[in-house]
Amino acid sequence: MTSLPGFTVDIDQNPYLPAGGRDVSAIVTVTAGQTGDEPRPAGDSAEIIIIDRSNSMGMPISKVVQACAATAAAVDVIRDGAWFAIIGGAGSAQRVYPAGGTMAVADERTREEAKQAVRMLGLRGGTAMSAWLRLAYQMFQSCPATLRHAILLTDGPNIERRNRRLDAAIEQCEGAFRCDCRGVGTDWQVSELRKISTALLGTVDIVPDPEGLAADFQEMMRGAMSKQLPDVLLRVRTPQQATVRFVKQVAPAIDDLTTRRVQSGPQAGDYPTGAWAPGETRDYHVGIQLDTPDIGQEMLAARVSLLASSPDGQQVLGQGLIMAERTHDEELSTRINQRVAHHTGQEELADAIRDGLEASKRGDEETATARLGRAVALAHWAGNGDTARLLAKVVDVVDEATGTVRLKKKVAAADEMALDIRSTKTVRVKEGLP
Repeated sequence: MTSLPGFTVDIDQNPYLPAGGRDVSAIVTVTAGQTGDEPRPAGDSAEIIIIDRSNSMGMPISKVVQACAATAAAVDVIRDGAWFAIIGGAGSAQRVYPAGGTMAVADERTREEAKQAVRMLGLRGGTAMSAWLRLAYQMFQSCPATLRHAILLTDGPNIERRNRRLDAAIEQCEGAFRCDCRGVGTDWQVSELRKISTALLGTVDIVPDPEGLAADFQEMMRGAMSKQLPDVLLRVRTPQQATVRFVKQVAPAIDDLTTRRVQSGPQAGDYPTGAWAPGETRDYHVGIQLDTPDIGQEMLAARVSLLASSPDGQQVLGQGLIMAERTHDEELSTRINQRVAHHTGQEELADAIRDGLEASKRGDEETATARLGRAVALAHWAGNGDTARLLAKVVDVVDEATGTVRLKKKVAAADEMALDIRSTKTVRVKEGLP
């Protein structure tokens, strides 16, 4: 059987429940191994860069100039032998490179041809993202690569937001490729790009200044080129007396996978995690609800496994056990596992930011102040300095420990959007905690 990189699976939890307790929480830390039998060949990777070429990209002209420069910089990162293409997006989608047929294979000649084609990119029309995604889907289907990744850049809202075309296109693309989304400037809609990136297992972020695009595109492309293992599934299997309440990725960013469960057996469900790079680590928060076992009886609450497809079939790459035991000993049942508490706090932090920003938009200053103040306190407690700095651009912090804040009278749109987008980015618990 072909050997794929293994995964280590570490479980952090307090397995002891009080008498009558039913809910088990565990943090599952998953780390991909460094190597398998041999590195995956470059020809198993495919990249598509989708550039907004609507008229608004020319206002100011620096947006399209920097977008083209960023695309060229990303093309230079694509390694020899990988498949790639460039799409121009407006009211329809255009093959920028290659002009027709299948995708191109990266080498010195094709990279230079692609950069020349991008320099000729013209602007016209509006923004119909469903057409962009559908063309990307078609082009990915034309090549044999299994590690498929796209970068989508826009500067404005989707003109189709009042119909279901975008939703249908996203549904078609789910599982076919991953997509990182970027918005340049402040005239685009966070909710639209977040919808795409969440469904397609990618990231979303704001690039307020077009000059920052090249570095961001290079970083995304390097990350994509580092992936070696496609379409890894997180399988949670429970005994008959247990059910899954939720499964969430909680590091490096929060992503609720609960509704994406695909039943794989009578007591088992699979959750998509996308592609992995060797040595990559992610944390998942798994919640299990139990029927009542006897006091003192240790039981299996869930078996968590990582699986991937190989030429020889589906392989289990690693697994861990979530256990539970009811006890009358209050000292045992009331212990707080610091890793569970840490990630639960960061989930609450993301919720508080979202609630506060929504309240601010509807003019409810009391709720906005309370929720954003709670966010400040949680960021302080979690040691999440990046989020704390973003919050400080939206509120004046009087006391971070207690979450005492005042709303700023004027907030830059880019700062508010950045806080909204990056609220789900998390930090890991400090080493040395029990």
